[in-house]
Amino acid sequence: MTGVPLAEELLLLAYDDETGKATMPRISLDLGMAAAALIELALAGRIAYDDGALTVVDPTPTGEPVIDDVLTRIAADTPHSPSSWVQRLRHGLRDRILGDLCEHGVVRDVDETELGFIHVHRYPVLDRSVEADTRQRLAAALTGAAPDERTAALATLVAVLRMESALGLSGEAAEQAHHRLEEIASGAGFTGEVSIEGSVVRPSVGLVVAALGRAVQAALGPRH
Repeated sequence: MTGVPLAEELLLLAYDDETGKATMPRISLDLGMAAAALIELALAGRIAYDDGALTVVDPTPTGEPVIDDVLTRIAADTPHSPSSWVQRLRHGLRDRILGDLCEHGVVRDVDETELGFIHVHRYPVLDRSVEADTRQRLAAALTGAAPDERTAALATLVAVLRMESALGLSGEAAEQAHHRLEEIASGAGFTGEVSIEGSVVRPSVGLVVAALGRAVQAALGPRH
């Protein structure tokens, strides 16, 4: 696997750079982490969506420990639906991914105590270059540039989780951005080999992205 994992990109968008606090509900973030990890496996050619379930097509490790643990769990279990896997995986993933970001020097863990005994962790950014690249790709996609497969998958998750505010958008600008993100998502090769403004997306990846997008949306409910 090459590049920054999708879950890390999503997590960096979801946390305020300065305060290090999450800017969205934990349930949304945890579901997003699970979906992002599964999409990462699809992007790496390890899983596919078939007959209503996610299945392993290549058990070879990607080299990313968190993602490989997810791959091992799927390979060792009977086939389950995307909705089932999102719920099964959402617990604990965020902490592991935050730990990786700390280990790589992208964010730092600020452990504070409230009321004398409640530990609260914040994760302000140390290295802004990773998030800067993510934001640049999304910004280009929002202004009409043809997104690559990874950016299209990220745009789908941002749309499903209604993370426009994390992009610094509000009001009419946020609604316009949401419309564009959904437009990108609808062209992500959900069935067959479809072109996203000139970029061909592998069918298996598009099917996984579409199925997981629906699973997260169903779990969160309308207009969460």
